[in-house]
Order: sequence, then C-alpha cells, then structure tokens
Amino acid sequence: MITGIPDKHYLRIGEVSALTGLPTSVLRYWETEFSSLAPKKSSSGQRLYTRKDVELVAEIKELLYAEKLTIEGARKRLEKKKKYRRSDLSGEALATLLQDVKLELTSLRDQL
Repeated sequence: MITGIPDKHYLRIGEVSALTGLPTSVLRYWETEFSSLAPKKSSSGQRLYTRKDVELVAEIKELLYAEKLTIEGARKRLEKKKKYRRSDLSGEALATLLQDVKLELTSLRDQL
C-alpha cells in the first residue's frame, strides 16, 4: 500500500496524484467507475480525499495495474471484499468465503 500519507484530514487531488503516481485525469475517471470512490468537494469544487479514499485509490491501482484486472473485474473484487467485511464471517458466510478462495486458488494454479 501507500506509505507516507500526510497526517491531514483532507488531501487535494494533486497531492493524491503525487502520492500514487497517477494522473489526476485517471483519478477523476475512477470516480465515475467506482461508486465507493467519492471524495467530498469543497465549496469551490475541489476534490477532498480522506485517508480512506487514498487507500482505496491504492487498492484500485493494485487491482488494475499489478493484478491486470479489468475495471469490471476490479469493481467485482471490491464489492466481494465489501460484502465480506459487512458480514460476521460465521456459518454460511464463512463457507462462501472459503469456497470463493478455493475457486480463486484453483484458477491461479490452472494458469501456471
């Protein structure tokens, strides 16, 4: 993930761009593609990213650039992760998670 995020409540899009190495146009585009990425806007219209937003940007970058997922694939992965975070991971939810992990590992093994 990203290290060295300044200890500020909000970061502007230029600061996030410098931290992540992504152009500001990419950050603005991702806002339209990922509903969970929605920085607040100041009264003058400047985007104000929280630490959580910056961490999400880094996670999206990892999914798209390192894991080579499509935007749709990254969106699905984030939704799946969000679903598991909301559940208590007991009983049926845990069984579903384990089944998904097994399928993912099988798929990776088959690719090798």
